[in-house]
Amino acid sequence: MRKVLLPSLIIVAALLLVIRIFYLQFIDDSFKLKSDNNAIKIKYDYPERGYIYDRNGKLLVANQASYDIMVIPRDVKKIDTTEFCQLLAITKEDFLKRMAKAKIYSPRLPSVFLPQLNKSEFAAFQEKIRKFEGFYFQKRSLRDYEVDFGANVFGFITQVNEKLVAKNPYYNSGDLIGRQGVEESYEDILRGIKGVKYFQKDKYNREIGSYKEGRYDTVAVQGEDINLTIDAELQKFGEQLMINKRGGIVAIEPKTGEILALVTAPSYDPSILVGRQRSKNYTVLYRDSIAKPLYDRGLLAEYPPGSPFKILTGLVGLQEGVVNEKTTYSCYGGFSYGRGRFQKCHCKIFGSVQLHNGIFRSCNAYFSNVYLRTIGKYAKPAYAVDVWSNHIKSFGLGQFMGYDLPTGKKGNIPNSKTYKKVYPNGGWRGTTIISNAIGQGEVLMTPIQLANMMATVANEGYYYTPHIIKKIEGHKIDKKFTTKHVTTIDKKYYQPMISGLFDVYNQGTAFALRVDGIDICGKTGTAENFAKINGVRTKMEDHSIFVAFAPKDNPKIAIAILVENGGYGAAIAGPIASLMIEKYLRKKITRTDLETRVLETSLQGRYAKLGGLSEAVKLQLRIQDSIKNKKKVVVPIIKVDTTQEN
Repeated sequence: MRKVLLPSLIIVAALLLVIRIFYLQFIDDSFKLKSDNNAIKIKYDYPERGYIYDRNGKLLVANQASYDIMVIPRDVKKIDTTEFCQLLAITKEDFLKRMAKAKIYSPRLPSVFLPQLNKSEFAAFQEKIRKFEGFYFQKRSLRDYEVDFGANVFGFITQVNEKLVAKNPYYNSGDLIGRQGVEESYEDILRGIKGVKYFQKDKYNREIGSYKEGRYDTVAVQGEDINLTIDAELQKFGEQLMINKRGGIVAIEPKTGEILALVTAPSYDPSILVGRQRSKNYTVLYRDSIAKPLYDRGLLAEYPPGSPFKILTGLVGLQEGVVNEKTTYSCYGGFSYGRGRFQKCHCKIFGSVQLHNGIFRSCNAYFSNVYLRTIGKYAKPAYAVDVWSNHIKSFGLGQFMGYDLPTGKKGNIPNSKTYKKVYPNGGWRGTTIISNAIGQGEVLMTPIQLANMMATVANEGYYYTPHIIKKIEGHKIDKKFTTKHVTTIDKKYYQPMISGLFDVYNQGTAFALRVDGIDICGKTGTAENFAKINGVRTKMEDHSIFVAFAPKDNPKIAIAILVENGGYGAAIAGPIASLMIEKYLRKKITRTDLETRVLETSLQGRYAKLGGLSEAVKLQLRIQDSIKNKKKVVVPIIKVDTTQEN
């Protein structure tokens, strides 16, 4: 048996090897194509990216033709570099740097020498391209923005880096890819499928025809069009209102979780990141560490929510049974919670406070008492805080929300582990962490979380994961965006809270912000704000916060506004909320007094205390001024100070 086994194994192995060699040589040419074969030239046909529309079918992002000058370093012969550089408006030094970079990538493979030429630039070069052996052009499709807003929503297109080329076989050097916004989130759908053509070459490196009669050629497939949930007019209006301010606006349709507006300020005209000046302009935006125009404050900025958090404090107190609608506390300008410890209050009630007037007057004393009762309900504060924390987290807080945008922060909702780290020896109790009651302390939320919180209250206890995709032709929307999330608070407790929020506009802190004919439920808020100036922790103007939904019955929009250094909630954020709500529901503005006031308010003086205006800020001010005055801005070539720190 042993004498037979060894020869048999050798024979079987030899047969398998012969069969494999025959298959590779006579049947399967794929390995031959993948190799760097001198006799075959590969050309790619790049498809148009899918178009982007708003929820109403308005075209937001289309495409325009662009041309990359490609180079195969090994094929470059003696050329007139002076003429070459003059045609493409580059320096001799720039030419040498680009050639060196191309050689490092590969002497025999094509790479981008000069990207994104427009039609006129390309036409001048095309006439004389025959004189420059080793160079050829590759037609591509760049974005053509039909609007001058929504940059943070769209994202931008840029060249792939070498790491991605090595990791993902679909991409080659010089290919374009979506970054940030929906361009990144839906890259696989928007990019389409590029076509490939193989050409036979002779010994003189000349094309002599299609390889294998085009057997392996493929046709480019255009990217799929997508409809966003964004309302273009609302988005544009929101960005206008935030001119000369910093902060974020997020509006959501409560019944679906669809994002109606996602505003960050300052922003920028998306068209400045298209074309040959894209890299320079991006560098200026990226280096602006003061205003941070590339930083989406609606998704990334974590702030203490301030008084809007009292909504949750009250709901948890009702659910835990420690208070009811009639439970009464007294307020005399604040809340004393220990020897020498006094929490000020600006509600101006000075007397008995119940849930209803506590919410529309925003009484710190009332909600601090509710919070202490909630924590004091259980024998151990650690257990009580976890109960409270779980209720709060059921609103989607303190965690990544799962929306379809590539960036975000989870905020912070503290629990017992938080305080065990802060107080390892114990000794903490409800009064120690009383600031949580009014949205200060360790509580942090992003504007989109605040908007989702209000959508949940509007729905009386449930929400859908916020999302920005509405429709993709031929595709189904991810099931997670149609899955209902229910909070731990019983539905019966929402109506008393909604009644108080309604009277915020009727007799409370937002009385002056009413819009006739629209029943709005809202809540003002301020959050303390500190900054380091010359190394000293300095108290700055409070952040202005406002959350709302409307109409009161069958709500169509929930919204959160946060304006950095804006002062009281009713000062800046509140008027913006009223204006945005009326714009969405009526498509026009009747409170023109509020509109004028907001548009004419500039907070640049307050921001200047944190540092001078950078080149990027100046550029944004020009762009925003053009939006405000409905003029087309001419974006200059931006000079970059390369010594500036990131």
